[in-house]
Amino acid sequence: MIRTFKGIAPTIADSAFIDETAVVIGNVTIGEDSSVWPMTVIRGDANSITIGNRTSIQDGSVLHVNHDAEFNPGGDPLIVGDNVTVGHRVMLHGCTIKDRCLIGMSVTILDKVVVESGVLIGAGSLVSPGKILESGYLYVGSPARRIRRLTDDELYYLDYAADFYANLKLEYMAESPPG
Repeated sequence: MIRTFKGIAPTIADSAFIDETAVVIGNVTIGEDSSVWPMTVIRGDANSITIGNRTSIQDGSVLHVNHDAEFNPGGDPLIVGDNVTVGHRVMLHGCTIKDRCLIGMSVTILDKVVVESGVLIGAGSLVSPGKILESGYLYVGSPARRIRRLTDDELYYLDYAADFYANLKLEYMAESPPG
């Protein structure tokens, strides 16, 4: 379901796939060849959410923001870059995830976190507010800690996963064309 909030409608690229059970509300932009899978909620009501190109937001994920307030000037928008794979049941809240990352299943990333390009976050991890996750590393745990440099195979997999979901969404779109 795609909903307007306070007169602001989501902007979704024609080549993006939004599952009919997903909810996308308000000030949300979704880029080319991206996909939003079943039971996901993307709620851009109190600030903006931007999702780049060829990014996959998988089943049951929740994406939200922080509002502008005296104690938090400007609030915290949510920005997800290009070629990002967001696993099942992920919580992204008022953070920035740069390009070419893989966010494992059931990860929680909190306010003001910056995940630099080329990062893998292991399943079940919790990234505490304000952390910066450096490019080229694996992070795991609660709280998430830098474990080691990514291997060449893992770096390849970041691209492979983005390609896989960009292609899979084409199959879904062919099965249920818009309208």
